[in-house]
Amino acid sequence: GINAEYMGAPDFFYCLQLLEETGLVVVPGSGFHQKPGSFHFRTTILPPEDVLQEVMDRFSTFHCAFMQKYGN
Repeated sequence: GINAEYMGAPDFFYCLQLLEETGLVVVPGSGFHQKPGSFHFRTTILPPEDVLQEVMDRFSTFHCAFMQKYGN
């Protein structure tokens, strides 16, 4: 299950939104005891080479929209 301690972490929110909107899975950095005040995620990229650009485009589109909506 999901650890409630991480539910309110910004990186957890980002990762959950990424999954829901794109189907891409990354792991919140807060699960790895990241430096307080920093936010990141961990990922492994395993798509076939012929779809890698499409995957990166989906990620880029999501990230830009997310930052537009939630960024400072």
